[in-house]
Amino acid sequence: MKAICFFTNKGGVGKTTLLCNLAAYLANVEGKKIAVVDADPQANATQYMFPEEFLEEVYDLDAAETVYDYVRPVTQGKGFRSTLHVEHSTTFGVDVVLGDPRLALVEDFLAADWGASGVRSLRSTYVFRQMLTNLQEYDFVFFDMGPSLGSINRAALIASDFFIIPISIDIFSVRAVTNISEWLSNWVKLLNQKLEFIDDPDDIEVADIELRLRLLGHVNQQYTAKRNSRGERRAVKAYERIMRSIPKAIAKSKLMQTSPEPINGYELGEIPNLHSLIPMSQFNHKPIFALKSADGVVGAHFTKVAESKEIFEAIANIFLANIDELS
Repeated sequence: MKAICFFTNKGGVGKTTLLCNLAAYLANVEGKKIAVVDADPQANATQYMFPEEFLEEVYDLDAAETVYDYVRPVTQGKGFRSTLHVEHSTTFGVDVVLGDPRLALVEDFLAADWGASGVRSLRSTYVFRQMLTNLQEYDFVFFDMGPSLGSINRAALIASDFFIIPISIDIFSVRAVTNISEWLSNWVKLLNQKLEFIDDPDDIEVADIELRLRLLGHVNQQYTAKRNSRGERRAVKAYERIMRSIPKAIAKSKLMQTSPEPINGYELGEIPNLHSLIPMSQFNHKPIFALKSADGVVGAHFTKVAESKEIFEAIANIFLANIDELS
């Protein structure tokens, strides 16, 4: 099992759309067993992959077992919960640890524990790593995260093997790469220092405390494309310049220090602006590439749906190749 975070501190870049559709492609086309942990207090992945009727039933009746229910005992000093509940999304073909707005209540607790010393502070820091012991049967576990450099995201990253940066083609997304690099570098150094002062790592009660986090790659998203004389999609010139600056920004950062660059590089792929297919996919709670006429697809939409499958196929191929190479 490999755990992968989809992470950036810039909002509105299509992170959840990328995660859910890549998860669905890997599950339905590649035959991989996928779990999604919705660790974003906004619970966008949960809302995307399940119909409103289901969500109203489980949340209104307070019957939902969510990511918050797993994390909460740690905040109460009760230790790790032994069980983890998942729900299956039939349309996406993946299992989901449901999101919960109450997870935001944990942010301050995790931040305070991070600033403290001793075993308890590390135990809460490793809460998502411990969660993964319940998900070993999966090929991949995807963490959806909010756009912040906060303590919840830090705990998810500490749990993970890799992270992917979704990047919208604007100068602020490029600068976000620098922010992420500095933030990661600072807390990795501090985490290693905290671990050095623990007399017996077994006291943390986490079987595996090794930090393995590495950059898997980035996906360029939401750019405007046009076709050349051969019918190939090309970004317009205004975006091409920014797209060329992304590899340079990553190369200058500290994101690659833990591993050599994979043969395919760090660009996993590109997702052009799919316009009305995104809200159509969200409304029907279905992957973009699985949309049908019954979902509202008409005319030129059919071509775009077919193209979207090619897009996620290309991303999935490099995703799998990079994981094999870097593992």
